[in-house]
Amino acid sequence: MVVKKRKSPKVEAVVLDEEKLHKLIASLSVGGGEDGVREVAQTLQSCLELTEPVQQIQLVIKAGSQLEALSEEPSDGALLESCLHTLTLVYTCLQAKNPLRRTIASALGSVPAWLQEQTVHSLSACLSDCLSNPTSEQYPHITDTITACLDGFTLGERCINKLLPEVMQFLHKGLSEYLHQNSGLAGRHIAQAQLMYCCLATVKASMLVMQRSQETIGSSLQAQHTHTKLEDTLSSLLGCYTHILTDEDFIQSVQSTAGMAIVLLIRSAMGGGDEVASVVCSLLRGSAQGLDSAPRWLQQRCEGLCSSARPAGVSLYLCHGALAMLSWKGALPGPQWEQLLLLVPNTLLDLDVSIKESSTAMVVSRVLTLWSSAALDCLQGERQVCPPHLQQSLSGGSELQQRLLEHIYSHWEHPLDGVRHQTRALFRNLLLLHQHTCSSIFDPAEDSYITELTLSLLGLEWHMRGKYGSLSCLVELYGARHLLDVQPQLPVSLLGLMGDQNLAPYASDLLERLFVSHKAQLGSEAGAVDTTGSEAWMEVWHKTWVTPLLLVLCRAKLDQTTYILDYFLPKLLRCSPSSLTHMVQALQDTPPCSTGPSGSRGALGALMTCLRAARAQGVVPSSKEGLWGGLVPLSLLQQALVHKHDQVRMDALGLVCETLRSTEALTPQEMDLIRCFLPHNLNSQAPGVRQQTVSLLKKLLCRLKDSALLLQKRMSQERDPDKRAADQHTLHQYEEFLRWLCVSLLEVLLPGASFSKCLMALQLLCLLGELFTFSSDSGVFALGEVVTSAHAQNVLYSVASNFLEVKQLASTLLRQLPPSAVGLQVPERMRSVLQAALDLSTSTKPFDSVSAAHLLHLLLPQPHLTEALLHCAQEQGLPFHPPSPLPNASEAVILELNTLAVVQLLLCCLQSEVSRAEASLLQAAASYPLYGRAHCITAVLQPLNFETLIQTEQWRCVVSELIAVCYRMSDVVSPVVQSSSPEGLIPMDTDSETSAGLQRILQEIQPRDSNDFFTSARELDTHTGDDQTQTTHTPSLSTVSDFVHSPINLSACGEGYRVTAQMVLVCCWRSMKEVAMLLGQLCQSLPLHCADDTHAGLITEEQVEGVGLYFRRQLLQSRHRGAFELAYVGFVRLTEMLCRSGSPALQQLPARWLSEVLEEVRSSDPSSKLCATRRSAGIPFYIQALLSSEPKLSSCSLLKLTMRELIALAMPSTNRTTDSSTVPQVHALNILRALYRDTRLGENIIPFVSDGMQAAVLGFTSPVWAVRNSSTLLFSTLITRIFGVKKGKDEHSKKNRMTGREFFTRFPALYPFLLTQLEAAAGTVESDSGQVKLHPSLFLLLLVLSRLYPSPMDGSSSPLGLAPFMPFIIRCGRSAVYRTREMAARALVPFVLVTQVPSTVHTLLQELPAEPGPTTQHNHIHGTLLQVVFLLRSYQTDSHRPLPAGNGITRGLHQRMWLASRQNGCAVTRAAFLDVLVCLGGTKISILNDSEVSDLRQDALSVIMASDLVPSSVPLGPGSTQCLLCLARVALSASVEIPELWGGPQPKSQLLQCLLKAPQYEVRELALEGVLRRLQEEEDEDEEERGHQWLDQTTLSSLTSLALHETHPQCLAKVLSVLCVLSTTTELSWSDGVKMLSQEELLLHLLALAQNSTHSVELHCAALTLVSRLVVQLVSSNPQGASAVACLGQWGALVCSCCSEEQPVEVKLMAAKVLVNCTATVLTSSHLPLGLTTTVSLWRSLFTLLQDEDEDVRDSTCDFICNLPASLLSTDVTGASVCPPVALDAGVGLLCRLFELWGQVPAGALTLTEWLLGDEEANYEAVAEEASSLDDEDFLFEKGGLNLWAEPVQWVNLLHRHVHSLLLGFRQSQAPEVPGQDQVHQIQTLSTQAQAQALSSQNALDSLPALPQFCLTMEHARLLLRLQRATLALEVLDRLR
Repeated sequence: MVVKKRKSPKVEAVVLDEEKLHKLIASLSVGGGEDGVREVAQTLQSCLELTEPVQQIQLVIKAGSQLEALSEEPSDGALLESCLHTLTLVYTCLQAKNPLRRTIASALGSVPAWLQEQTVHSLSACLSDCLSNPTSEQYPHITDTITACLDGFTLGERCINKLLPEVMQFLHKGLSEYLHQNSGLAGRHIAQAQLMYCCLATVKASMLVMQRSQETIGSSLQAQHTHTKLEDTLSSLLGCYTHILTDEDFIQSVQSTAGMAIVLLIRSAMGGGDEVASVVCSLLRGSAQGLDSAPRWLQQRCEGLCSSARPAGVSLYLCHGALAMLSWKGALPGPQWEQLLLLVPNTLLDLDVSIKESSTAMVVSRVLTLWSSAALDCLQGERQVCPPHLQQSLSGGSELQQRLLEHIYSHWEHPLDGVRHQTRALFRNLLLLHQHTCSSIFDPAEDSYITELTLSLLGLEWHMRGKYGSLSCLVELYGARHLLDVQPQLPVSLLGLMGDQNLAPYASDLLERLFVSHKAQLGSEAGAVDTTGSEAWMEVWHKTWVTPLLLVLCRAKLDQTTYILDYFLPKLLRCSPSSLTHMVQALQDTPPCSTGPSGSRGALGALMTCLRAARAQGVVPSSKEGLWGGLVPLSLLQQALVHKHDQVRMDALGLVCETLRSTEALTPQEMDLIRCFLPHNLNSQAPGVRQQTVSLLKKLLCRLKDSALLLQKRMSQERDPDKRAADQHTLHQYEEFLRWLCVSLLEVLLPGASFSKCLMALQLLCLLGELFTFSSDSGVFALGEVVTSAHAQNVLYSVASNFLEVKQLASTLLRQLPPSAVGLQVPERMRSVLQAALDLSTSTKPFDSVSAAHLLHLLLPQPHLTEALLHCAQEQGLPFHPPSPLPNASEAVILELNTLAVVQLLLCCLQSEVSRAEASLLQAAASYPLYGRAHCITAVLQPLNFETLIQTEQWRCVVSELIAVCYRMSDVVSPVVQSSSPEGLIPMDTDSETSAGLQRILQEIQPRDSNDFFTSARELDTHTGDDQTQTTHTPSLSTVSDFVHSPINLSACGEGYRVTAQMVLVCCWRSMKEVAMLLGQLCQSLPLHCADDTHAGLITEEQVEGVGLYFRRQLLQSRHRGAFELAYVGFVRLTEMLCRSGSPALQQLPARWLSEVLEEVRSSDPSSKLCATRRSAGIPFYIQALLSSEPKLSSCSLLKLTMRELIALAMPSTNRTTDSSTVPQVHALNILRALYRDTRLGENIIPFVSDGMQAAVLGFTSPVWAVRNSSTLLFSTLITRIFGVKKGKDEHSKKNRMTGREFFTRFPALYPFLLTQLEAAAGTVESDSGQVKLHPSLFLLLLVLSRLYPSPMDGSSSPLGLAPFMPFIIRCGRSAVYRTREMAARALVPFVLVTQVPSTVHTLLQELPAEPGPTTQHNHIHGTLLQVVFLLRSYQTDSHRPLPAGNGITRGLHQRMWLASRQNGCAVTRAAFLDVLVCLGGTKISILNDSEVSDLRQDALSVIMASDLVPSSVPLGPGSTQCLLCLARVALSASVEIPELWGGPQPKSQLLQCLLKAPQYEVRELALEGVLRRLQEEEDEDEEERGHQWLDQTTLSSLTSLALHETHPQCLAKVLSVLCVLSTTTELSWSDGVKMLSQEELLLHLLALAQNSTHSVELHCAALTLVSRLVVQLVSSNPQGASAVACLGQWGALVCSCCSEEQPVEVKLMAAKVLVNCTATVLTSSHLPLGLTTTVSLWRSLFTLLQDEDEDVRDSTCDFICNLPASLLSTDVTGASVCPPVALDAGVGLLCRLFELWGQVPAGALTLTEWLLGDEEANYEAVAEEASSLDDEDFLFEKGGLNLWAEPVQWVNLLHRHVHSLLLGFRQSQAPEVPGQDQVHQIQTLSTQAQAQALSSQNALDSLPALPQFCLTMEHARLLLRLQRATLALEVLDRLR
């Protein structure tokens, strides 16, 4: 357990002004007086003279005990008075929360009784002085002193009572002052927040005073009937509270406290009788009736609070006040109290519908919960009789309870966690209220209310999170048995939900409550029975909870069981530790190698999961008794650690690493297991697995460290030499293990290592550095000794990785490694690294500048860096003068000076490069893009602490220069990013002829999308002459165009450059990005320098404001998304700094800028530079940054103002008729979209969602396309904001929806809006005229409405019911537009309750014509049928029970069966009617009763037999295919899916024949899909049940014939897949219609098909799978004769071609399955049926797939291990699934053994040597030639598909190791023999090739520039690998000779 260190309060010394201090000391040093008093005086005098606060506390404690010891009144009262005065004065001077104040209070409180009055008098005098004439700065301190006097300080309380009028007067005065100040602080958020805090403190203090002085106030108000001063003060205070309550600028916490204060004041003034309740009731109702009983002054003030115009929140805060400040315990004093108790919830529920803010919804929920607790308190008092009306109102089923339940159902899915929590608490309290009012019923089954509630809750969808909490409450109050009786399958249902990350925590909490409660119930029932009985009840418990768990763990897919380990298993084991034995027993009874279905963890994985959870819980015995008490054999653990599935490996590792005790010693077995695990698991592609591995190994290393410390401690105390020796031996083992770990990880970091392996190794090395350090002297384990210089260099070169995480980790690790190994302090080394960093900072590859920044970071702490910098500057001829180093400087000073020097050098370089870029932007883009230098400057400045600098003046100069150079950089590149089309400014072709046009293009890049875009769009000028645009253009462009006349193949300094548009654009937008980041960094981190300030600031207010204006210009004018998005990041930093700055001028800038930009948007001036396309470009970002700087807890006045303004602009307006005046509307819509998307605005934006939705829907009616486009984007954003991010693939799943009640409760304004809009839209859809009228916003309305669904909990009482929408939606089904009819059908479903579905369907069917007629409206029929289909489908999924009897649906269908027959000429409506038939009769479980469904099926069969399907005459007309497909679905149901339920056998096979022979390919494809699905289902069933009785011989021959003659690729692929499944169990005869095909003819036909079908992946895979299945059958039936079949080699070549890297993943997966299936018969056959060459090439393909980048391909290929013959399994490889690295190693080893078995060792060794040498050598020269012709600068980013998982280095070492052992074994087992002539020739050829390769690689490496690891990383790694391949191959060939 981790104990949190308690934060100690800050102790400050007493600070008094000089005069007061001298006076006090003088008064205490008066001579004379009694001994005791003199001692007190001396102690206090010493205390005042000290400045150390802790010593002062000790002296005050001493003075307190001396005061307490004073026995009688001393003669010298003056000295004692001085002592008391000193203490009380210091008490009133101390700041809040100073412990010294509490100490003085304790000292004063402990004075003897005879001295107390004098103490009170002294304290009163001091407090009275403070209260007499305070300044406004003193208010907070005095308020705090008053509060402190009442905080457990009795004398202080007496003092306040004594000064009550003065105190109340002061508090009123303070509060009035604050209210006055608040009006002048608009836009100054920090000052406003401080003021709110002061207000809150003052209101709280006034409440505390009233609470503690109740009697005093009451008596002084009643004593005199005349007017008193206290009355005036209380009346004024009440006025202040009222002001706060009604002013919406105040934050909620202040308003809520003011509400409580009002009720407390009324109670204090009126006592606790019935009159108080009457007054509060009047205030809640907002009516003056009932105020008569109050005093006149109170009445007048309360009348002001009862105005009709008061904000809605007033009632809410008054309700809270009534509940919190009135006493509800026990019997109620009178009928008015009862009335008040029932009025509060009704008031709150009325508010519930009208509020918009989520924070207010939070308060409503909290107050409702508070009310339910108060109601419980009333019922739970002494056994008084509860008033009958109250009892009736509070019992379950009452109207009030019903309304409260509706509130719960509306809010239990609320986005705020707090609201959901309060909702659950309210539900529990309602159940308790029901229990108290119906205390006579004990059994929940007899309580109809509870039974009904349970059933309705269990009937809800499981994705509703609120359901879990409510069920938990039922379990808590009524026990688990109650729920299990109602739904026995509950445990299985809940376990099935554990795969969903969102639901797992809720499901596991409910499961825990259930099994704990169930266990307790079973235990208590079996309590009287003996022990055997107890075992029996535990069996019942295990059967209910443990058995389903084990089943899920073994068989479910891994991703579905991840959270079981996290959430469920630990809870189960905590509840019942003894269950572990049961689990282990059950899982070990299953064979350990048996796996579940593919993708599941199997029994081994489940065992690991259970053991891991148990060990982490401390349930497994400690490791002293063998490995975990011998529960699991070591071999099983080793197997699990290299298992194929990630999660099984993680669970096994967790079992080794996780323990309950952090000091438990590591056993040698555990260290061996890690040695077994680590090498194969470093290269994991899944980030989650890497994270878990590092986390678990961290636990292990922490445990090793803690146990090592314990062992050391024990050794120092241990006397027994044997025990000491044992401990010493353990420590030695620890050291060996750590050294092994360190070396293993460092040796991984070779050039060419995969990203994931580097990342994992670096993370673990950094961990070792943190926990044990790499220094060679400190600690027990000197890990620094094992780090060689080569290791450190490899880590340094990792900084050049393309992956940011690897760079960062390598940089961190280098700081931890021993400096001697890294060697940066060596001058030559330092210079070369510095030069590399400077070169990288001008690279055109963006990630190189990040490497440069990391290298500079590493060099900054080096003391002699300035010399290296100077050397580099001199080489480049730069005017650079670094600051001179200081002698004996500290590390911080060295860091500052080095940083300053580096920044100065980079700045110097940047300034010269900017000057050159101003002359030629194209050359800059090609050879020295500016962004690298700027990035390095930003990065170098980051770690510096700017508050402690010593070279302030130099820094100020640097900062000014930096800001200036940033502006210059921006000027150079902004024309490109601000142009209308920044993406293609410079033509991609590099011919010199085209460069002449560049000047014209660059001159034409003035923005074309400003506000005049709509009115006067211009075209590019086609002639080359000068025009006026040249004169108005940005100055920097003229300089660019001077250069442009020269060809683009630039030549400078003898180097050739070629510029592409991509390079120019990347240079420009990245430069803008770096400028933004640098300016943001400077503003955020540099201290502010004010003119009148002595503080050493570095940046002035003018500079900050200038930067702000720069950002404004960039954000409002940039067109390139990269540029303005990143300018936004810098601007956000700036706005955060403005808010926090102490300068009032800077604090008010955001508000000013916001009003300016809104004015510019509003005015839509054509001359404005704002971008009107590109979604308004940077404008939304600018406004977003300004708004998000506003503190979350403020009143958000800027946000409210902006939203109101934007929504007004976004709404269509009658006076906006011209196109140009729609620009503000477009901007407003785009800005709103950005604000609704901004997560930082959080719940504060929710109140404006309704208005935004209205603007989006109405925007669709605009005639201007731009407005409609922006409205679409806004609408889409709002749908996500309301319904959440898409939570599943199914767009219409209920996870992405919301109940209608919840939707309209949260957005009440949308109810009337959507209703009126829908009514208007529905009026336009009548299609009688045949004309298509499409209302613009109809689609949107139906889309929103289809996202709602009815909750089964919906009552009929809600004012926001869904019923009014139904007739309009039904009417929309008549539209002439197909999509509208479909949307209407989908939208209707939510509005019909499950119970109303049968009657609604019946009504809809009655609207259909009973026979065809001339007036038949097919659009109407189709819309109605779609609505019927959607309703029936929803009923099937939601109801789980059949339609009620007498529903009339089947009768209605029988009467309208003509719609399915040929009588109906409309194919679309026929199809829809057939869909209804399929829905009701085509499934196994129908919602009709048996007799009805069989009649319906007979009718359907007769329709099909008479339909177009059987004679297969093609009906013409629209929708005919759709109709045929619907007929085919009915036929499939009858012939394939459920033939047994469709009556006699005759027509069924005939139907399937018809489907397979149908001329339409869609019908054939559907039929084949149905057959394939049925076959796969049968395949998944038990073996013995499998059979294809429904497939007769005729159908089989139809399928084989179809396979030979089908022309449609999809159908052909499907039929081949069907035959592939059938071929495993059925003997197929193949005939082409003329003759039977032989096996070889068939193979040749299918091979040709596979070879010619590469255009269709599906067909290619199906053909090759079937061929492979037939090949395996052929070889296994005749292994020796198979080699005679000629086409097998062709098959082998085809399989090999499918394994290459560039093939689609589906093809590679298929190839993997083929190779796995033929492992036993082909790959490992002793007869070599395919010959050596083909077999070995298949093995090579297998190894290629094991190194594929796609994880699924690798995992799939690993399964070949499971298919190996038992004779070939080595001892270390079992037949279980293993991970790819292990499978690869085992596979190569196995191939070597096979070479021995086949007697082909020399040939095999030569083949492996060829692999070792590599395939790419043949085309290497061509590649090199091509590479030399391409300039490196042409491509900024790496191109081509790189395999980031495969590691050629490891593969080469693996091959070499196995060839070496193969030759060694061969030499030992056989006499040496002379190799044959062919082999000698082959060896000679390979040797020549290898020597040539070694030589060329070495030459190429030598020709690379210095430190190529940084500048040519990929090339260097590739050449090193070539050299290694050649060297190792030569060594093997020497052995072969």
